[in-house]
Amino acid sequence: MRYEQREEISVSDIDDIVTILKADYENAYFVTGIFTSEIYVKDCIFEDPTISFRGTELYSRNLRLLVPFFEYPSIRLQKIEKGSNSKTNFVLATWKLRTYLKLPWRPLICIDGSTVYELNDEFKIIRHAENWNVSALEAIGQIFTPSN
Repeated sequence: MRYEQREEISVSDIDDIVTILKADYENAYFVTGIFTSEIYVKDCIFEDPTISFRGTELYSRNLRLLVPFFEYPSIRLQKIEKGSNSKTNFVLATWKLRTYLKLPWRPLICIDGSTVYELNDEFKIIRHAENWNVSALEAIGQIFTPSN
């Protein structure tokens, strides 16, 4: 399976990253598997409450493995803002994920969350860290709860 390749990505500041991330959310990157990998360093750290790993290739593969299980998926960007602290520039996105899973009991996964995208000096994402409104245990529990 081949995902679209973009011509060339030009990033000169944090606003460019915000624009590209907004477009990725508009394309529902998490539920389609299509994201702009060029804005990440190759060994980017990806974290959520259940897992942590390095590398855009592994992230892309993980998304491609999840996507076939989604039924009527949506991920909606609620807010996106840029910021900085003493260590780094970052982008904070808040979102809502909702999907049924293609399992016999059709569990509904519904998570409100946020993602912090930490940037290096070249405005590449070095860390993609998700937080959820439910614990990892509650999120996993949704998988085993039949929908009505």
